[in-house]
Amino acid sequence: MTSWKIHFTASDTENAQSAHKRLIHQYGQYSISQADVIVALGGDGFMLESMHRYMASGLPIYGMNKGTVGFLLNDYQEENLFERLQAGVITKLHPLKMAATDMHGRVTEALAINEVSLLRESRQTAKIEISIDGKVKVEELTCDGVLVATPAGSTAYNLSAHGPILPVNAGALALTPISAFRPRRWRGAILPREAQIKFRIIESKKRPVSAVADAVEVRDVATVTVQEEPNICIKLLFDEEHNLEMRILDEQFQY
Repeated sequence: MTSWKIHFTASDTENAQSAHKRLIHQYGQYSISQADVIVALGGDGFMLESMHRYMASGLPIYGMNKGTVGFLLNDYQEENLFERLQAGVITKLHPLKMAATDMHGRVTEALAINEVSLLRESRQTAKIEISIDGKVKVEELTCDGVLVATPAGSTAYNLSAHGPILPVNAGALALTPISAFRPRRWRGAILPREAQIKFRIIESKKRPVSAVADAVEVRDVATVTVQEEPNICIKLLFDEEHNLEMRILDEQFQY
């Protein structure tokens, strides 16, 4: 493909908006229905927003860093964009699906690209029962919380909670406690991507817990189930010399 039909999107920062105007002037702007690719300008937060917003389109998303961290993004360059897109490497991601039932029986479903996390809402530690594929594996985790991370999200909150970094193609999920008090020696688990994880909140009225799937928060949950959603595929496009798989590998050697 010698030229690409691009849909540009940008965060609302002045820097990103200025780049947005220049790139549209140089390469044109196509609607989502006409485009071959989405080019997102911003930081990692905006990239996550774009992945959620456009995941139903099936279009690959090529991010360029106009933010701060830029882990999910390519370097910003205005030149040779068609050539960079043509040479890009596609990484396919599947989000997590969360189904959270609150203490009133209301069910909220949401998708998470990075992680689903359960967090205590008060000064009281949370007490959480954890089941995998219908079998109780942790009868009572006393903690600040617990999370399930995808490989793409394993270098984010999961890593800060001392969870493992997962290669993109590992076919696994990370189950990681957050500031666990008991059992003290349990450091979490690496689960197959097909696993269904269920959390049941013990003493939920006395020890309220919230569930968060990326930007969606549900307060006062009673039970939460989490599993990968295999029917949704998000395609990210990276420059060949620094693709996401390589970035995650390199993160394991940071010290």
